[in-house]
Amino acid sequence: MGKKRDNIKIDYLSRDFESIRQDLLEYARRYYPDTFKDFSDASFGALMVDTVAYIGDMLSFYLDYQANESFMATATEYTNVLKHGKALGYKHHGARTTHGLLTFYVLIPANSAATGPDKDYMPILQAGSQFSSVNGSVFTLVEDVNFAASTNEIVAANQDPSNGQTIRYAVKATGQVVSGETRRKRFKVGSFKKFLQLNIAGNNITEIISVTDSDGHQYFEVENLSQNIVYVPIVNTDTTTSVQTPNIIKPIVVPRRFIVNRERFNTTLVFGYGSDSEIPNASLAEPKDIVLDLHSRDYVTDAAMDPSVLIKTDKFGVAPSNTEISVVYRANTAENSNAAANTITKVHSALFEFSNRLNLSAAKISSVKASLESSNDAPIMGDVSAPNINELKQLIAGTYSAQNRAVTIEDYKALVLTMPGRFGGVKRCSVMRDIDSNVRNINIYVVSQTKNGRLETTSEILKQNIKTWLGSKRLINDAVDILDAKIINLGIRFEILTTQNANKTEIMNRALGRVRNYVNRTLDIGESFNITDIYSVLNSIAGIVDTSWVKIFHQSGTGYSNINFNIKNYMSPDGRTLRAPRNVIFEVKYPNADLQGTVR
Repeated sequence: MGKKRDNIKIDYLSRDFESIRQDLLEYARRYYPDTFKDFSDASFGALMVDTVAYIGDMLSFYLDYQANESFMATATEYTNVLKHGKALGYKHHGARTTHGLLTFYVLIPANSAATGPDKDYMPILQAGSQFSSVNGSVFTLVEDVNFAASTNEIVAANQDPSNGQTIRYAVKATGQVVSGETRRKRFKVGSFKKFLQLNIAGNNITEIISVTDSDGHQYFEVENLSQNIVYVPIVNTDTTTSVQTPNIIKPIVVPRRFIVNRERFNTTLVFGYGSDSEIPNASLAEPKDIVLDLHSRDYVTDAAMDPSVLIKTDKFGVAPSNTEISVVYRANTAENSNAAANTITKVHSALFEFSNRLNLSAAKISSVKASLESSNDAPIMGDVSAPNINELKQLIAGTYSAQNRAVTIEDYKALVLTMPGRFGGVKRCSVMRDIDSNVRNINIYVVSQTKNGRLETTSEILKQNIKTWLGSKRLINDAVDILDAKIINLGIRFEILTTQNANKTEIMNRALGRVRNYVNRTLDIGESFNITDIYSVLNSIAGIVDTSWVKIFHQSGTGYSNINFNIKNYMSPDGRTLRAPRNVIFEVKYPNADLQGTVR
């Protein structure tokens, strides 16, 4: 028997169940003809062969799966793609916030002379007040709103019926809000542990606001644990310059720091592994405190200095121990945080501040508080959908090449699409140089999503956030303009030919469903619409012999964008492609109504 197996040939291409099974059967017939003779499906030998083939198929599958997941180009698991992205410098920001302006109204009692509102009862609506929309999304006020400001609108609201004098005035003010509510989570931390990790579950966390321990120490978020400098705004008390420069930015050494790792469904805070005795407390950074490795030499070999690392330590910050960590963070209360116009009308919790409160009437204060109303005159929107696998891979590739600076057009696009979620986000963007400009002007076209997932113009606040975000990363001689992409709504008509005796109604419903699924994807700005794809989708449906014709038309009117667009001017000569200008994005806005088909 040993000689028979000296030159056994194994087919390493057999990797699935059936091929492995056939190889095993052939092996048994050739080398064990006297031992195993019954290979019927009910025999014990067949059971053993099937079991080994089953195991071989599973091992082959997991081997292929492991090999595929080891490379970003072939990975199919969202978590694995995020891990590849992290290795290339991509920072996942998780859920995104939406920003907008809210209009507030309060009723202020008239002053004693009945000549206007009593300014003592004009409150300050404090940052942190929360309001909610009709769909349950909570929005938080991020700035104080002073109803006594001279820019507010004031109108007479209520009159005394006996003499016609105004007894209450309505005051209108505006303030910026961000989606999400403020939450707090506490962690009991025991003995010292290197690189302590604190996990907060949920995929709706948008921002870590503050981290403190029970001893009153504050921990600062940094991009990486080796960074020990953050820049904080300090109020400018110089009255001659405070109008133009309300805050002065100061570098602060932060031995207590952490980084935030975001995955698909979890947010983790990671600390360093230093102790209080090894690292000093936070203070203003002084360049003279930098330690140079001179030793016995009177020169240095490397004059480069990282301005984010001004204290010499290899401990990556202080790790908390034997304390209680309090984490204050912001989280969206709904999967879709967009809000249509005039829908944020509920006062969730309002924080008021009155000057000289002790000298005011408690009844009048209560009346002012109860009169607060809110509304959003314009929609509040952004990009609310997480990137899919393909979009995520493109973002990672762009981030790796950009290296956190904007030099090329691709760098600008990557930085806009990966802007931290707490500043908001856009669905699509396109970047181009303005050839008509005498300077290095960069035009960035952006578009957002409504709460229904349809395209909409981006709010001014979000565009300003993008410009501010790019300000520290662009070249000094680049001028950046954030503009709205032109949304062109399309409609589709088609005619199909079915087989004889086919159920035409059923086939048409199937055809409309397939085309509807195809057009529901979001195109890129400047991406052409391929009419041949509609032919391919229709012709692949069982029962359809041929697609006679497909026509694209421009949808306009109520509910659609009001931009004029001539389909004929941008149709390719062969009629296969509808070309898009670089600042235009195509959309089939209402697939149920914008798709029309006939059958014969």
